[in-house]
Amino acid sequence: MTLRPDTAAALYAEVAAAQSEWKLPSINAGVVRDGALVWSGSRGRFATAGGLEPGPDVQYRIGSITKTMTAVLIMQCRDDGLLSLNDAVGKHLPGIAFGDLSLRQLLAHSGGMNAEPEGDWWERNPGVSFETLTGAMDEAQAAGRPDRRHHYSNLGYALLGEIVARLRGASWMELIAERILNPLEMRRTSYFPISPSAQGYSVHPFSGRLAEEPAYDAGAMASAGQLWSTIEDLARYAAFWIDPGYEVLSRDSVDEMAAPAAADPREGLTASYGLGLRLHADDPHLFVGHTGSMPGFLAGLFVDQVRRIGAVTLGNATYGKCASVPLDLMRTLATYEPVLPVEWLPEPELAQGEELLGHWYWGNTPLTMSVSAGILHLSGGLTSRFSPLGPDLYRGRDGYLAGEKLRVVRDGDSIQHLNVATFILTRTPYGS
Repeated sequence: MTLRPDTAAALYAEVAAAQSEWKLPSINAGVVRDGALVWSGSRGRFATAGGLEPGPDVQYRIGSITKTMTAVLIMQCRDDGLLSLNDAVGKHLPGIAFGDLSLRQLLAHSGGMNAEPEGDWWERNPGVSFETLTGAMDEAQAAGRPDRRHHYSNLGYALLGEIVARLRGASWMELIAERILNPLEMRRTSYFPISPSAQGYSVHPFSGRLAEEPAYDAGAMASAGQLWSTIEDLARYAAFWIDPGYEVLSRDSVDEMAAPAAADPREGLTASYGLGLRLHADDPHLFVGHTGSMPGFLAGLFVDQVRRIGAVTLGNATYGKCASVPLDLMRTLATYEPVLPVEWLPEPELAQGEELLGHWYWGNTPLTMSVSAGILHLSGGLTSRFSPLGPDLYRGRDGYLAGEKLRVVRDGDSIQHLNVATFILTRTPYGS
């Protein structure tokens, strides 16, 4: 599982360049492949004023990567039948401002809510109670109308954290530990820092000297950015997004979270948002994860689910390139050690569908039904894969016909045609 020396050197060069160019007191990084941390590296000697060396087991604050865990708790509640993503916020928090927005809109930051709560800047001041937080909320503070664009809202995630706590009858942090951290064995992820942990710093723009940043309990805003973690723990979390475990969340629910739900019209799919996840298109690949920042800290976690790789970074600076370094690390890994295509093997006989193989025509448009990895694959003018639902009945797995049904229409024992969502496919073109 280890990387070649030249790959490791190239990865370390990316980390070193970010630390030097952006004046980071320290930066930690890790790369994940096929479910395991295969490389980690650190640069910078100032994890703390006392000279603590950075390393994969040193805690840093992860900021908004916390939101991905809050989103997982919401999806777990949905999967357990405790809520619908289309529920109005007010159904679970009666009388609250923005109560007409849906949980889906809060997850995707598409409800037009203001980004930050009213009052003192929450990241640099002691947290307040949920009652105090929501008592200052007013729909007049909205940043825009719902479903117009992705507009990031920390405040929305405070509401989501409170909703899961009320539904489950436990605190948000108890649920994070019980339903995410423990199953994934993330033993060094916590609400408050546990030694060894880094000190957050800002770097003076002219003198280059370090100033300590505060690290308050976020209170009612905790579900938006409170948690602390390590490279080793975040590597386990990254592996989860590549291979979801049903004890945390099903593959279907993870795929739903990783589907585009909102975007800024100026950026489109280059930088869109799913349900609690940032999506970054890197044609033809898609990086899924989140960035994080709190005073004195920066963090990033992204994975490529198809190539089964991921990367995580942690730094202790208020500003600088750290959160996006995982994207560079994955590109470097893929360049130096590209993922090999799946080895071809002869196909076994299908349990159902052998007689569908071969050429078909949609009018005069030629199509081909073949098999790959045991799955029927229609290609040509219509492209989709199909799985059997029952005798002479199939469902589209992807492409234009995803979710649509393919029916085999017979004349006695012979196939007359295929009906795919009303498209009629025949063995010969029109007029033959």
